[in-house]
Amino acid sequence: MLLRACGLPAAWAGQAQWRILQAGFADGTGFLRAWHAWRADPQRPGLLHLVAIDAAPPTADAIRAAAGADPELQPLAAALGAQWHGLVPGFHRLAFEDGRVLLTLCVGELPAMLREQVFRADTAWLEAASHPWDASTAKAMTRLCRRGASLAAPGAGAPLRRELQACGWRVDAVQDDLLAARYEPAWVVKGLAEAPPLQPARAVVVGAGLAGAAVAASLSRRGWSVLVLDAAPQPASGASGLPAGLLAPHQSPDDNLLSRLSRAGVRVTLQQAQQRLASGLEWERTGVLEVRGDDVRPLPALGDALVPWSREATDAQKRAAGLAPDAAAWWHENAAWIEPAALVRSWLREPRVRFVGGWQVRRIERQGERFLVTDSSSSRAAEVELVVVAAALDSRTLLQDRVQVQPVRGQVTWAPREDDAALLPPFPVNGNGHFLPRVPLVERGAWITGSTYGRGDGETALRPQDDAANLERVRALLPRADVAMQAATARGAIRSWSGVRCASSDRRPLVGEIEPGLWVSTAMGSRGLTFAALCAELLAARLHGEPLPLEARLAQALDAARQAAT
Repeated sequence: MLLRACGLPAAWAGQAQWRILQAGFADGTGFLRAWHAWRADPQRPGLLHLVAIDAAPPTADAIRAAAGADPELQPLAAALGAQWHGLVPGFHRLAFEDGRVLLTLCVGELPAMLREQVFRADTAWLEAASHPWDASTAKAMTRLCRRGASLAAPGAGAPLRRELQACGWRVDAVQDDLLAARYEPAWVVKGLAEAPPLQPARAVVVGAGLAGAAVAASLSRRGWSVLVLDAAPQPASGASGLPAGLLAPHQSPDDNLLSRLSRAGVRVTLQQAQQRLASGLEWERTGVLEVRGDDVRPLPALGDALVPWSREATDAQKRAAGLAPDAAAWWHENAAWIEPAALVRSWLREPRVRFVGGWQVRRIERQGERFLVTDSSSSRAAEVELVVVAAALDSRTLLQDRVQVQPVRGQVTWAPREDDAALLPPFPVNGNGHFLPRVPLVERGAWITGSTYGRGDGETALRPQDDAANLERVRALLPRADVAMQAATARGAIRSWSGVRCASSDRRPLVGEIEPGLWVSTAMGSRGLTFAALCAELLAARLHGEPLPLEARLAQALDAARQAAT
């Protein structure tokens, strides 16, 4: 019904993307029917975005029940339900069809959530009975629609019709309690004129670590031909070569900025790992126990929706880690260990992405509407319409000091598991550094711990004192596991890896436009697994005028432009 009232699917035929704004998610069948129509349409747009705003979204069971009578929607409802968890206030990006169908669920009151949007919708669906459609709310919704956008509103009464008409909507029909309208204001609306849609062409991404590979994959899904250049002969040769890393949300008692950003990033990366990596070999969803030490402050009061993210650890979990029952500890369910290089390789296998190693970029020069990218000997060059710099510490030089970054050295320590592995916890533990009890680094698996955090240190040589520091942290965190650490030291089994990460002064990533056609995504610090995919999607969304994967104010906290303002 909603699709037909808005002229879909015919209206989206041949489009690069289609953006639907839905005020009120109802029982989810609107999204499921749009998704099904997209799947069935050979002329479907390359990307389908649906942004749904709802202060009290339905449960996964309610979504499945609503789709239960329709065999075409049942598998889609099951896929949606598998990601339908942890819906605390804020934005939640759910991805389907290899990232070509994107649902951004915005949990919150309609006026506040409308203020966090920065895109132009092609279609709007209004659950008219669910919201007070006063003049200010109608204007806020209209502000997000392009000229010519279609609208459908079941249950619309005369007051809503009047507000829409006052905002420039032409009501086409009211039939069976369904209002259909088109945005055709008879006056010039300031800021409504849109630039021609960006046409994907050729792009160069400088850097083949987590940040660069994630950007390449996001651009490829939008039709770009992407050349990924790196000075090293193989991808993930820098800090992204970490043998295994822990992906976990950062949760604070006051649910601060980093907490909200990290939840958004962890959700996106978990989706990517589930889709792309081999469980048990390249990643594993394990959860993580966070030891809080002397900090006995409670979790933020976000209700049951926080439980899939963070909750108080059980006595059984503490006992399994060798902790006292009264120890302060939280359990984070949405956590996993991941081999970063495996994720990098998967992203670089996307269609239209080509990796070239041993290519040291020396200069990026604008030449009209394009950029000339040359190597260190000036013997090779690439001329492209878009350049994204994701070159870690080299980003500053390539961008002529328009971003400020610093080195952060990290060393991890590991050893093969032996018969004393029963002393180790059955799941990862963090608190002061992190400890992974089993990752497939050798035939029987290994434990790994770290990392050190050396600000301003750009050396990669292994240091015995850093191994000692890592093991000391394990001793303080997990006294029972220290027996296995000492045994590994005694038999000479301790091994190490070190790398130099890139961080900003406020320890948040830098992603954004430096000048038209020149972008940056770097400074992931020690949270590359958390932020690389999120930043790549944020960059692509801003580049193409798509809905953002997180609130506008959170996106501003990652914008590289913040450095120029300080």
